Amino acid sequence: MEQKYIYQVLPFLKELERDRREQLEAYFDSAPLWLMNAFQVLQLEKGTTLVHENAVVDMVYIIGKGTVKGTDYRIYGTTYDFMRFEGVYALGGMEIVMDLDKYQTTLITMTPCTMIAIPKRQFERWLKTDIKALKQEAKAIGEYLLMEGRNGRAFLFLQGSDRLCMLFADLYRNYAKQDAFELKSTRQELAEQSGLCVKTVNRSVKKFEDENLIGRKGNTITITKEQCEKMEQIVAELIDRSGSGCI
Repeated sequence: MEQKYIYQVLPFLKELERDRREQLEAYFDSAPLWLMNAFQVLQLEKGTTLVHENAVVDMVYIIGKGTVKGTDYRIYGTTYDFMRFEGVYALGGMEIVMDLDKYQTTLITMTPCTMIAIPKRQFERWLKTDIKALKQEAKAIGEYLLMEGRNGRAFLFLQGSDRLCMLFADLYRNYAKQDAFELKSTRQELAEQSGLCVKTVNRSVKKFEDENLIGRKGNTITITKEQCEKMEQIVAELIDRSGSGCI
């Protein structure tokens, strides 16, 4: 990658925290000039639908700043947010690797986002001509599918507040900084992420607060490393107990 040139086409990189900037530099380390010339930088507001499920794949999106959620509307018409994307991940890359013509999920911004948009044709050409790029994309897809499968199996055994317990522990592990995590999601957003109704979420949050599994700063939920470990233990014991009778 031409280090000076990447900052010309993506000037916002200079404003990022060091870790994030280095992640993007590493991701595009082998990117040729013709690929970087195809970059488009998008500034999106919170709540923007980036792609719709079953829409024709025409672009790949890399998150520069912000968080995006994958949303499924197919089950009984209920909104279920099954995955958060915050790291350096090619949204639409899986479809290209798997030769799928349509996006497999609806993607919506959870925060204001800076996105790097790359036309499908150029991104596909990069993967076909750069084995390093193809390997890093295959690895990212594998990690995503493993996480989705793990969460799906766990949810078979978890009900009510236990699902929220698992969600909080996962959010902490993925997004905590300096052994602390602050969650500013609304109750409706938590319901969509856990597959629960808002009433159950409210009841569960109150229960967790009374049991010191979470803390509060106004409307913000706080989670410490110790609280996360307690929630992980609760979830692990429930899953082990549920699976103990299986052959």
